[in-house]
Amino acid sequence: MNGLFDFFARLLRGILKLALGLAALVFVLSLLLATLVVVLGVSLWALITGRKPAPVVVFNRFRQTSQRYTQGVWPGRGPAGRPMGDVVDVQAHEVPDAPAPRESPPRSGSDPMSRVMR
Repeated sequence: MNGLFDFFARLLRGILKLALGLAALVFVLSLLLATLVVVLGVSLWALITGRKPAPVVVFNRFRQTSQRYTQGVWPGRGPAGRPMGDVVDVQAHEVPDAPAPRESPPRSGSDPMSRVMR
């Protein structure tokens, strides 16, 4: 009697695995079909309107940016990723909060720029 129950349990497990496998296959195929329908619809719409779809434009922009930076052309660097020009070491100095007073130019009434330079 125990062997008969084991046989039916194995048979039931096999049928359940087969049913779940078929359900997963149907789900994947329907997802692929839906994706194909959307891609074809967007492609036709792009052909009708004459514009590239927005995801294609965004993807191309990201691809161009990534290619630019993978070639080693970071801002301020040369083609091989090396710094452009020589490195200059400077002496640091403190900048005062208030600027030093400048010498004021002579004021004349006939000069139209005299008001601006005060």
